[in-house]
Amino acid sequence: MSRQQNKFSLSVDTVEWTPESAKQIGLSLEGSSPQAVLRWGFENFASSIVMATGFGPEGVVLMHLVSEIRPETVVFYLDTDLLFSHTYELRDELVRRLGIRFERVHSGISLPEQAFRHGDKLWERDPDTCCHIRKVIPQRQFLANYNAWITGIRRDQTAFRANTGLVEWDYANKMIKLNPLAAWTSDQVWEHIHTHNLPYNPLHDYGYPSIGCWTCTKPVEPGEDPRSGRWSGNAKTECGIHLPTIKKP
Repeated sequence: MSRQQNKFSLSVDTVEWTPESAKQIGLSLEGSSPQAVLRWGFENFASSIVMATGFGPEGVVLMHLVSEIRPETVVFYLDTDLLFSHTYELRDELVRRLGIRFERVHSGISLPEQAFRHGDKLWERDPDTCCHIRKVIPQRQFLANYNAWITGIRRDQTAFRANTGLVEWDYANKMIKLNPLAAWTSDQVWEHIHTHNLPYNPLHDYGYPSIGCWTCTKPVEPGEDPRSGRWSGNAKTECGIHLPTIKKP
């Protein structure tokens, strides 16, 4: 990883990024605003940092903040060919409203080709493999061109994410990962959206708190785990892009 200038707790002028140095930076930023975390990332990584979005409410908040701090930042999304039409419509509205520069990341494998190789409706029979093909591998290849990335994950979303740092080491991609909203609650996210009149996926108003592919996303009842509508009927709770290790393709 390239040496970068650092302005927080590490006193040296340059830092060779490691899991430990990332942890120390994350701890030094605890209690900081999402804007402060983003500014740290932009000051240290400049054009070598990108933001990921699945077009959830957290992503909308971060895109709003990014558009105000460093609007030229590339925001990428994983197009599985199975996103809801509402998701594509939200993407286009964010371009109009915020001037976001989106980068579409695709597996290069069409759905018919996937069905030929692995059988029809892989997402029903083996959702882990489907996610790996259409999301994990394409993202790994895309991120290999950068030194840091920004995500919208929060600590209270799942037990797996409970210890997420504001800045941490991404073991799977061997790079720095920023999670500026890690300490925020869902209420804070929605308050920001409504305060700033930001667009969001209308499916959220119809029982879809977490939205992925239309094949693997169902509405949930009030009071249920917000992510219980993802891969319903499976023990799966993560698509794999935030797991600490990734299996070889």
